[in-house]
Amino acid sequence: MLHAGHDEPAQAQAALAQLCQGYWYPLYSFVRRRGYSPHDAQDLTQAFFAHLLEKHGLGRVDPEQGRFRTFMLASLKNFLANYWDKSHARKRGGGQTIVSLDEDSAESRYRLEPSHDLTPERHFERQWAITLLDQVLSALRDEYHAEGKGDLFEELKAVLAGQAESYADMAARLRRSEGAIKVAVHRLRHRYRDLMRARIAQTVGEGEVEDELNHLLTALSYR
Repeated sequence: MLHAGHDEPAQAQAALAQLCQGYWYPLYSFVRRRGYSPHDAQDLTQAFFAHLLEKHGLGRVDPEQGRFRTFMLASLKNFLANYWDKSHARKRGGGQTIVSLDEDSAESRYRLEPSHDLTPERHFERQWAITLLDQVLSALRDEYHAEGKGDLFEELKAVLAGQAESYADMAARLRRSEGAIKVAVHRLRHRYRDLMRARIAQTVGEGEVEDELNHLLTALSYR
């Protein structure tokens, strides 16, 4: 996160591009919930990230002063209040594609979301939580595949969502002992928790990780 606020333009843009991958959809969906059209939401999301880079907004971020998701949402709301004009959004964001944002796929994803009465703010937090879980799961998958254990991961990943079959059934299907499956599941869950905590620790102050984990669970329950 802090590298995205670096003074060197090339390094800042590379770090911001990586950061955007985790936040573009929650922010895009927030803009859509505010009533903007799909095309305008795409323009405004791109323009917002360009604005952060241009104004070195991330250089002022201090994890000790609050949660990064809160900073991003407050910054976006301020941006919308000051740069809502569509032509202005295109002028500022149209020439700088900070993050690859496929309008069709973004809108397809948005339309697949279940109907609910969440405020745009709660909708953003729910999407932030879902995106964070997806990122951690993807990182865990990459680790297992890098270790040559991709098949094991694909078989056991359902336990992370509480959807797995019994250990005995998994052991029979994988031709392993039930004890070996229990150990493998324990290690999977432990590593998943470690990756989750590490990812959250990048965006909050010291001592706030547990509170942020609890908030993530709360956000996932929003309906």
